[in-house]
Amino acid sequence: MTVILPPKNVSLSPGKRVLFLTKDLGLIKRQLYDGLDLKMSDLSCDDLLDDINTDAMTPAWVCFDHEPAEIAKNAYAGLMLDGIRVFSEKALINGGFEIIVSGQRKGTGSSRETAAQCERWAGIRIVIASSFAPIHERNNINLGQLMGDHAMLQRLQAGESIPLDEFTSRYDPVTKLIIENGGLFNFASQLKSGTLNLPSLNTPNGPMTMAEKIIARNLVGQPEGQCVKPHDPVIAQVQGGYSHEFTTAQVHTFLAKEYGDDYSLPNPAKFAVFEDHLLYAHHNPKFVKHMSKVQKLRDLQVEFQKHTGVRDYSAINGVSPGICHQVAREEFIEVGDFIQATDSHTCMGGASNALTYGVGSTEYSSLIYSGFTFVKVPESIRFELVGQLSQGCTAKDVILFILADHARKELTLNRSMEFGGSGLSTLSIDERATLCNMATECSGRTGICEADDALFDWMEAQQNTDRALMESMAVSPDEGAVYDGGVFEIDMGNIVPMVADPGNPDKGIPSDPTNGANVSDIGDVKIDIAYGGSCTAGKADDVAYYAEVCAAAEAAGLSVDNNVKFFIQYGSGQVKDLAVANGWHDLFERVGVNVINPGCGACIGAGPGVSVESNQVTVSAINRNFQGRSGPGSLYLASPLTVAASAFAGKITAWSNGLFQ
Repeated sequence: MTVILPPKNVSLSPGKRVLFLTKDLGLIKRQLYDGLDLKMSDLSCDDLLDDINTDAMTPAWVCFDHEPAEIAKNAYAGLMLDGIRVFSEKALINGGFEIIVSGQRKGTGSSRETAAQCERWAGIRIVIASSFAPIHERNNINLGQLMGDHAMLQRLQAGESIPLDEFTSRYDPVTKLIIENGGLFNFASQLKSGTLNLPSLNTPNGPMTMAEKIIARNLVGQPEGQCVKPHDPVIAQVQGGYSHEFTTAQVHTFLAKEYGDDYSLPNPAKFAVFEDHLLYAHHNPKFVKHMSKVQKLRDLQVEFQKHTGVRDYSAINGVSPGICHQVAREEFIEVGDFIQATDSHTCMGGASNALTYGVGSTEYSSLIYSGFTFVKVPESIRFELVGQLSQGCTAKDVILFILADHARKELTLNRSMEFGGSGLSTLSIDERATLCNMATECSGRTGICEADDALFDWMEAQQNTDRALMESMAVSPDEGAVYDGGVFEIDMGNIVPMVADPGNPDKGIPSDPTNGANVSDIGDVKIDIAYGGSCTAGKADDVAYYAEVCAAAEAAGLSVDNNVKFFIQYGSGQVKDLAVANGWHDLFERVGVNVINPGCGACIGAGPGVSVESNQVTVSAINRNFQGRSGPGSLYLASPLTVAASAFAGKITAWSNGLFQ
């Protein structure tokens, strides 16, 4: 990749412009097409778009191009006004912009590095926002992009030249070096050649959280027993990881460009590729014209797998082994592991008492080649779960509550979300995976659960892992561990069935997983589609929930409402086999469910269950409801129980025993 070193003093370039992403989308269009130039001094932060998600920046179909220069041509293709793209093709490139400005939590959602690439390759060199989602911020850093705040922009627009150090001083010394060297690849090359030296770590011994303990024992170049604390910049060994057909092509391309066509990996055995995300892309009419690009991505992943020898989870006769996050926890994520992968829901592995989170293609390319990665030790937030869930509630309702409360207040932002307490033991391992999976919707770094006998039993059944080894590798927080985000007790008995509503994107209220509401408070919301599946809700326990409702409906002589299409998609082959063995698969078909083989699909708009018209309403057990992600319609997030009950009721309905009587 081309290295662009930032200047020692940063100022606006003559003839270059600043683009403000405003809640008034019409104002964005005037900047793009009518030459309107705005100043930060004329606007307030409240005028700027919050929660711009990576799907808006580079929708799934844009990611079918793996070359960043091509991706940039369709920057912000997912930002829509009255069903029409705000940014036409090449609009960002042709506008002559070098600074782009938004509000809070820029880059929420998927870990796709394409979102950062689309801006850089369109000419953007400074990104301004109130705050950034953690993975997106890291992707910008790895590409060498400068990030600043609104006050800095006012100074730049007033003609001031700002020293580079003001853009980098808020970071740790290693991150500062990465930015000043134009990104991660050049930094790594300089480090390998001895041109750069890393600062020594002098953190004294002290109590640590679970995330800190896993990082500490994987430190590279530090003495045995060295402790870490939040914000420490360290190099850490990674036990494994994975990519999928949406991302592997970039990884393969980047590695070949950086290290030559004959590059090799030092430890391919615990790294993997999955064919899961685009298996059903042809079901979406708008993707059909892009299928040649999809095939190219598949071909490049096959080429990468053969070249490197990583684990191969390709589809066989059109059937995937399953969603990467589910299969990885079933087959190779072990207790206490440090795992990184090119997908934001990698954090699902935290249910196995492992430290797992998503990274962009650049970072993954670097770590899979070297076996270790740069880590800025995250702060932590602790959730003490007590009590038991009430009938009709699942772990999905717990995380929807956390999203609506703690995440909306940014208490979880870029933090490791630690789950423990007596209530955790009442949740199955699959339910714990739901909590960890949606840490990314909380804009957290990751989620991680304490280990117990239930986890060891599950791991023995799944991987035949030695129990004594698991117990020795398990981590628990030390007494006195510091939680910068605080410690919060959640009485699960007080949780009620919830949804995240679609907001009102046309009025600047984003469709977002933090839009929490009680099912009992939303009134009659008729639905057209109900979807149960995805990494979040395609696990064994989720399918058992669907079966519970379907069995009750069948006993009452009901089938799926005539106005509703109900889809259930298994998260893995193992889950499907369980459903078949228990008779659930046949049950689903008898009551009118459309059953889909394992894989991703509706969650990324690439499969059955996606809305096709803007007036359609979907209730879904997936993890995020960003505008356009799963079709143009309105999408409510809900638990597996609520989704299934709603499919038979024809409207969003909480499940309870006797509902169909």
